Amino acid sequence: MEVHNDEKLETQHSDLQPSEGTTFLRTCFNGVNAMSGVGILSVPYALSEGGWFGLLLLLVMAVVCWYTGLLLRRCMNANPLIKTYADLGELAFGYKGKLIVAFFLYLELYLVAIEFLILEGDNLNKLFPNMSFKVANLRVEGKQGFTLLAAALFLPTTWLRSMGLLAYISAGGVLASIILVVCVFWVGAVDGVGFHERGQFLKWGGMPTAVSLYAFCYCGHAVFPTLCTSMKDKRQFSKVLAICFVVCTVNYGSMAILGYLMYGDSVKSQVTLNLPVKKLSSKIAIYMTLINPFTKYAIMITPLATAIEDHFQFYKSKYSICILIRTVLVISTVVVALVVPLFGYLMSLIGAFLSVTASMLLPCICYLKISKAHRSNGLELLVIIGILILGSLVAVLGTYMSLRQIISHL
Repeated sequence: MEVHNDEKLETQHSDLQPSEGTTFLRTCFNGVNAMSGVGILSVPYALSEGGWFGLLLLLVMAVVCWYTGLLLRRCMNANPLIKTYADLGELAFGYKGKLIVAFFLYLELYLVAIEFLILEGDNLNKLFPNMSFKVANLRVEGKQGFTLLAAALFLPTTWLRSMGLLAYISAGGVLASIILVVCVFWVGAVDGVGFHERGQFLKWGGMPTAVSLYAFCYCGHAVFPTLCTSMKDKRQFSKVLAICFVVCTVNYGSMAILGYLMYGDSVKSQVTLNLPVKKLSSKIAIYMTLINPFTKYAIMITPLATAIEDHFQFYKSKYSICILIRTVLVISTVVVALVVPLFGYLMSLIGAFLSVTASMLLPCICYLKISKAHRSNGLELLVIIGILILGSLVAVLGTYMSLRQIISHL
């Protein structure tokens, strides 16, 4: 796998790294927070769609996405000036390649940010029905009002350009995800729901949907170059990736098993919707669900905002313009969230079409173009080709199923 070559390149570039940056631990928090998102609510539903065999698919997806994350790191070693995922596309295929990569990358991040707003509006409206808000002389009702309120709370976090500062918010997100799993376990073990459902071993019909949702769970690749660039010691980024994927996979797997054992094939697209609302543990779980988007929204918006700021060279000199850019981005996500409030189907589509492309296909394609290491390693080339075939199948079948579901519910 040319590990020695990677270490040599990283050593050569270490003198180019800034003396200041995000520490190893803070980068781990940012990475885990970026990956352990709202997908944790849907892994029990994904397991019910594909059966217990889906646990193996979850593990395979984790290993594949971890490996493609390493491929991204190797591509960054080819040029120390690379700071974003789009820069890798330009290095591999020129300006057109940069535009194509940027399209998939930033559309994925943008839609995930919209998902956070929809999630907040739906769950807050369920907790506090019949609420209304007054904005100037306009009264806004229910879910729309909560969506606007969530955006107002998210907005200040997007103004933090330092990934080190965002790490403190990310730590809260990681803790919220862990507490969420603990609360679901408590509902099953103590609050009387139990773990009595047997489920099914394999369900071919729901497999495309299941794999699409698993892909969504590991859609952090769009943020990886930004996290790596922000590090004080970039040579440790490979260790950061390993920790992030292990922590997230344990968390996802635990939630999937608990939810499926508790509710079987009747589990809903968000497992919190199955929980008995009168139980304290259920309420805590729902509140943790609401906290999660607050800790992750800025992580999704920052790469897109940074790309715009770098393009117009605003990043270092005009902070007020940077705030304006980020504010406009937040406002635009609010508009889309209010117009297209389709949480579950949008998540599946993002996973199948955008997450698979950004997390599996593009890293392999860019690596094959940029690096020559695979030419002397036939096994690595076979692995990459296998990932490309698998990713293409998931993208085609998953996108077809997602679009069919969306159209049927319009």
